[in-house]
Amino acid sequence: MLTIGEGNGPVNALDAALRSAIGARYPQLARIHLTDFKVRVIDTSKGTGAVTRVLIDSTNGDISWSTIGVSENIIQASWEALEESLIYGLLHTPA
Repeated sequence: MLTIGEGNGPVNALDAALRSAIGARYPQLARIHLTDFKVRVIDTSKGTGAVTRVLIDSTNGDISWSTIGVSENIIQASWEALEESLIYGLLHTPA
């Protein structure tokens, strides 16, 4: 399946594309929302080659959770945290 998503930055675009691809099959995604997004550089001595940790806080309106992605690539770290957040949300949000 090929989908595209536009958004306010690359993480929002990834989220939009994923929801476009699987939203019809998982309608509970509509209740899952990102509430906070934090980026931390783990080893600042490496400059732009440093490992990045992304923390995403999410909610479905009933419960809240946090997920983490870690990579030298900030987009990859963001994707990991977003993917884990949505999987957790789908497992804990009734259809």
